Amino acid sequence: MTTSSAPLNATLAAVTARIEQRSAASRPAYLAVLADAKKPGPYRAGMGCANMAHAYAAMPINDKLVLQQERQPNVGIITAYNDMLSAHQPYEHYPERLRAAARAVGATAQVAGGVPAMCDGITQGESGMELSLFSRDVIALATAVGLSHSVFDAALFLGVCDKIVPGLFMGALQFGHLPAVFVPAGPMVSGLSNDEKSKVRQQYAQGLASRETLLAAEQAAYHGAGTCTFYGTANSNQMLMEIMGLHLPGSSFVNPGTPLREALTTAAVQRAVALSQSQDTQTGMGYQIDAKVVVNGIVGLLSTGGSTNHTMHLIAMARAAGLIVNWDDFSELSACVPLLARVYPNGSADVNHFQAAGGMGFLMQQLLGAGLLHDDVQTVMGHGLSRYTVEPWLNDGQLDWRPVPAQSADEAVLRPVSDPFSADGGLRLLKGNLGRAVIKVSAVKPEHRNVRAPAVVVTDQKELLQLFKDGKLERDFVAVVRNQGPQANGMPELHKLTPVLGLLQDRGFHVALVTDGRMSGASGKVPAAIHVSPEAVNGGAIGKVQDGDMITLDCERQQLSLDISDAELAARVAPTPDLSGNQRGTGRDLFALFRTHAMHAEEGASPLLAHL
Repeated sequence: MTTSSAPLNATLAAVTARIEQRSAASRPAYLAVLADAKKPGPYRAGMGCANMAHAYAAMPINDKLVLQQERQPNVGIITAYNDMLSAHQPYEHYPERLRAAARAVGATAQVAGGVPAMCDGITQGESGMELSLFSRDVIALATAVGLSHSVFDAALFLGVCDKIVPGLFMGALQFGHLPAVFVPAGPMVSGLSNDEKSKVRQQYAQGLASRETLLAAEQAAYHGAGTCTFYGTANSNQMLMEIMGLHLPGSSFVNPGTPLREALTTAAVQRAVALSQSQDTQTGMGYQIDAKVVVNGIVGLLSTGGSTNHTMHLIAMARAAGLIVNWDDFSELSACVPLLARVYPNGSADVNHFQAAGGMGFLMQQLLGAGLLHDDVQTVMGHGLSRYTVEPWLNDGQLDWRPVPAQSADEAVLRPVSDPFSADGGLRLLKGNLGRAVIKVSAVKPEHRNVRAPAVVVTDQKELLQLFKDGKLERDFVAVVRNQGPQANGMPELHKLTPVLGLLQDRGFHVALVTDGRMSGASGKVPAAIHVSPEAVNGGAIGKVQDGDMITLDCERQQLSLDISDAELAARVAPTPDLSGNQRGTGRDLFALFRTHAMHAEEGASPLLAHL
């Protein structure tokens, strides 16, 4: 499939070159590791007999015979299955399907290991959320353990949600000499609209709706197997895996349990086997993920209004491949990448509507045609991202791909580059004497993008919610929620603040949020300067803010400032935070090492990658 394209956008080219220059030492060092690990023929060939016997002792006899011959590929499966998470529940029966698909092409497949998968939607506002960010790094470690047996010639990765895909990605890159295909499970079918769900949440925050009414609304929105249908981190993950060439084309947003979904799952195995048998010595994922692919991922995030969590995850994912990315890269690309999608919280539609309007194929067709993506990249389908400007369908029951239509089926959801929702991607870097932060403005109306108001300082989101309940927030203010960074308490999301701050904004008050923590991947209409770096416990100026200080948050000027003199700011001594409540219980004791060694948010907030 070919797509006509304009010359590569100059900013895109410049940012890519800068990442390559910044990674001049780390990228070759990473590739050297891949070269050391790469070998011809099946990886199990030549292993000790006892080792091999252990590796396939429980396999069916026919699989054992194939493995013993040491000629055909053996595909490792890393699965994030559990049946508590709706997005991962469909994976329950994937291993048997994948094994059958491998046998059909003469290969074998084994579940190499499982990784944990927690749900931020369940842990929001609870102590378990303090494990959430670092669960990404646990998943990376567990992925490496699963693949460490050195009996696999390719790998399939089953995962969807917030930290799971970044963790799988980081772990997979430690075995980047192997071909890798990520296998999605798809979104649940549409339920209660996101607008209606948000309305009930705000009513509950005001005491105008009962808990029973709220629960009924939430259950109507989250009602079946598959990913939550709003465009948060989970669905941003799926977009990224496709635009970075690790999914099969058009596979990200096909609903679970459909014939097309099953056909795509079978085809994923076939691609993994074919890649492992290729004469090309650089079909491994680590060779595929280069600076151009990472930039394509950032462009995808910006053009769709994706999750702010990826201003950390993508940095950590790139770093695992020896590529050094920072927020300047995101901000500069955002200035030239148009917003082409309106999916909740940036609009009223959900991802099923996005898929029906043209989905990823149409999006990439438009971006490639405008010179806003690198076509010259390697994907699991071969060379060239233009291979992805297609949609899958069943042609007489057989999986096939056809070109996507030239026009969007619904321009209220998905638009061409010639008529975007916004000329920029809506993600900006804020700078000032409070440090560096990111802000997503795609869902923030222009009249709310400049807030200058006195600070209300808290160290826990529950404190701010109590102030609201006590009627003390009926005014203009900037909520400063500090000691929420990775080193303080693992950087939980502060999604519980969204309904209250949105309600106060609707009442006509000028409100904003400034935090060294995270917001949800579904952060929306209230201006929120997040991931403030350095964080308070690392000496960041956010730790010196006092109640009543005037703060300026100006999205257009990209300014985040505490309105006091440099001399006064330098003279202030930040209070020593009491973090004792965040150190024990709910597994937090086990994560002390992660908190101690976590990097800054702008470096990816990983405790595992500091040496790179």
